[in-house]
Amino acid sequence: MKYVWLTNHEVKKLLETYGYNVIKEQKKRSLRSILRDQVKWNFMAYFMAGAALLSFAVGKWTTGYSILGVILVIVIVWFFQEYKAEKAVDALKNMLESFSTVIRDGKEVQVNSKELVPWDIILLETGEKIPADCVIVESKDLMVNESILTWESKEVSKTAIKDKKASHQSENLVFMWTYIVNWRAVVEVLKTWMHTEFGKIAGMISAAEKELPLKHKINKLVKFMAAIAIVVSIASMSIMFYNLESWTAQHIIEIILIGIALMISAFPEWLPVVMISTLAWWAYKMAKKKAIVNRMSIIETLGETTVICSDKTWTITKGEMTAKELITYDRDVEIEWIWYDMQGKFLEDKKSIDPIQDKEIYQVIESAVLCNNAHIINHKEGRKFKWTPTEIALMVLGHKANAVEDIVHFERLEEVPFNSERKMMSVVVEKNWKKILYSKWAPEFFMKHCTHVQIGNQIVPLDVKEEHHIRQKITSLTDKKYRVLCLWYKYIEKNQTWMLEENIIFLGAVWLQDSPRDWVKEAIEKCYDAWIKVKMITWDNKDTAVAIARDVGIIGEAVTGDELDKMTDEELIERINNIMIFARVKPEHKLRIVKALKGLGEIVTMTGDGVNDAPALKEAHIWVAMWINGTDVSREAADLILEDDNFVTIVTAIEEWRTIFKNIQKFVVYQISCNIAELATIFFAVLMWLPVPLVAIQILFMNLVTDNMPALTLWFTAGSWYIMKLKARRNSEILNTKKKILMVGVWLFMAAWALVVYYITLNVLNWSLVAAHTATLLTLIMFEVSNAFNFRSLYTWFFKTNLFRNTLLIYAGAVSILATLAIMYIPFLQKIFETTGLPWYTWLVTALMSLSIIVVVDIAKYINKNSFEDYWTNA
Repeated sequence: MKYVWLTNHEVKKLLETYGYNVIKEQKKRSLRSILRDQVKWNFMAYFMAGAALLSFAVGKWTTGYSILGVILVIVIVWFFQEYKAEKAVDALKNMLESFSTVIRDGKEVQVNSKELVPWDIILLETGEKIPADCVIVESKDLMVNESILTWESKEVSKTAIKDKKASHQSENLVFMWTYIVNWRAVVEVLKTWMHTEFGKIAGMISAAEKELPLKHKINKLVKFMAAIAIVVSIASMSIMFYNLESWTAQHIIEIILIGIALMISAFPEWLPVVMISTLAWWAYKMAKKKAIVNRMSIIETLGETTVICSDKTWTITKGEMTAKELITYDRDVEIEWIWYDMQGKFLEDKKSIDPIQDKEIYQVIESAVLCNNAHIINHKEGRKFKWTPTEIALMVLGHKANAVEDIVHFERLEEVPFNSERKMMSVVVEKNWKKILYSKWAPEFFMKHCTHVQIGNQIVPLDVKEEHHIRQKITSLTDKKYRVLCLWYKYIEKNQTWMLEENIIFLGAVWLQDSPRDWVKEAIEKCYDAWIKVKMITWDNKDTAVAIARDVGIIGEAVTGDELDKMTDEELIERINNIMIFARVKPEHKLRIVKALKGLGEIVTMTGDGVNDAPALKEAHIWVAMWINGTDVSREAADLILEDDNFVTIVTAIEEWRTIFKNIQKFVVYQISCNIAELATIFFAVLMWLPVPLVAIQILFMNLVTDNMPALTLWFTAGSWYIMKLKARRNSEILNTKKKILMVGVWLFMAAWALVVYYITLNVLNWSLVAAHTATLLTLIMFEVSNAFNFRSLYTWFFKTNLFRNTLLIYAGAVSILATLAIMYIPFLQKIFETTGLPWYTWLVTALMSLSIIVVVDIAKYINKNSFEDYWTNA
């Protein structure tokens, strides 16, 4: 059927009329609503506001204003972090924009799908998502998956409309967000955006995220800490009330203020901030490193991966197939090659030949070009190659021979595309008023259908001698990890059924090579160190697959799809840990592989295009799609998208998340140990019938400046050398037993020293209560700053860790100490924070004391790593 394309001028006018082809999103939150939510749902702000009002009620104006300042800082930080998280998610959405190939001004061009307009002509291929409601104007045997609209997974057959003026039937229409399962089609846009079938029901479709495991862990920890804060604060206030000699309003309010300050100090209000920031920052950081996160809920599972099932082409290898050699029965022609370079000599016995003048070689090239669907489109910015790497390589071979222009004008009458069931592709073309069948197959299947071989200008019956000779040539090059495509032809007589690919003539073969990606071998070694198994899955033959796997460091048993068919599920589960290479694999085999691995309790990350492999990919814990060579469907449905299609990027994403999860653990252990140390210091002091060692404003100062600030810098700590040597653990808790023991030991040590200092300054040195408060405050602050440097690593000793590994922590520590100096020695700040200046030797003594915590934690680290195997399992 004839179709008419639009001009760019017409498109511009239609865009003004119909608008962009986008589904309206839910209304985004405004800056005001984000800020309102921070105040509305932050109940700690209400606690602190109550404390500020009580301060004003008893005339403690400076304390009241200081508490209000703390509220303002917390709300602003919360607001900034949530706003930044939303912006990061928006940035990721922009990266996921889809593009369509259209005909405009008579040329094939790629445009952003949102710029499509009615009457645009779109070229669609297998696996592509349909970007608008369209009528089919050209296709054959088209199958479409419409499950997004009908919830039926079975593919639907579609046909081209015969008369453009006739009414459109369902079988002539394809709809937005459905996708092509097989074949190709030319379609004309009918409706865009909210006028499409999908647009009409868009409001009913939920794309809600799964619950985040990390969120549950954080909430569980927050509830636990809140309970401790409330119980200990109430107990401390009860003891203080019991010890009161005179029940004046001021004394009562001071006790209440201290109780509220204790609750605030022990309550981990920064944990949700850290979670929001961590997820947004990690997703944004990974996008910069070519890994786009489609669903935040998979982040933890990705870090817990124990098996990566990876396709060979594009992820492990470059997917840049290049024709290196061309053979016939008794000739070998080497091809000078650079990937996708249109120039190159043809060499036989190291002498240059002209393939156009050589009838036998030309016939092989002709078959490779005609039995091919690749397109090479020239743009101003360079060439664009479209279709599979194998077919592109064959088309480039034709260009190297300067033969394409003479060949492509032959009319194609029929085509049966390649698929994993047929394992071949055939076309019928009309050449010089004759019908000729051209086919290309994988080499191991050619003897089933081949009856003759062309030698020079003669066609010879294929007997045992010829067959043995061809097999030897194939084997010699397969051993060199080449991919082989054999080429055949036959003339079709009148009334002959051409689709019976029998009695065909062997022309020759083309040998292709796909090199491993840079750094893949190192990435696979890193996986093995991290107790992550890597299994390579490919359609290549077994010998080629084993050779390439050996090159990149994947060593293990290799099986083919046929061998898998002979195994029961129980046998597969028993053997699968030893099988590292799967060759000649069909989609149903992939599903069995994933199920077998899950049956052993493995966490499976799997790459795939999401069309034929969809059942296996959905069964896997993490579905990884390709950006460059993947399909629209896979990019839409996948959990993680590789912008560079590179296996190394998967490993980088796993490593980065492991680092960040460890940093969250460092943050939690450090901050909670500091918070409880402050809580314990006051609780045990009042239990010992001592005056309260800190006032409310001092507790708030420590909480906001000297422990929160260093704590927040800990999750920026660079990854440790051992992070990819840890065994992945599923649903690992933020605080395991060893970390809980470490945390308790740290806060007990800090609280004990703070109480010693308070007791000595108050009862032995007979300092004033204000001076004793200041000395206790200084002691806790020095311990908190020193302790922060312990948590740059949960394993490596202090003096073996690079001091500048986390420069932000150095700045935070310096700011904490400078802020402490300011409140102790600047007169108006002394009045606000109820402090006084202390002699210089006090600083020296507290500094030396605080360094003792480094020794204590290093001893704990030594004990923790005493059992090497236990450490790697539980670190």
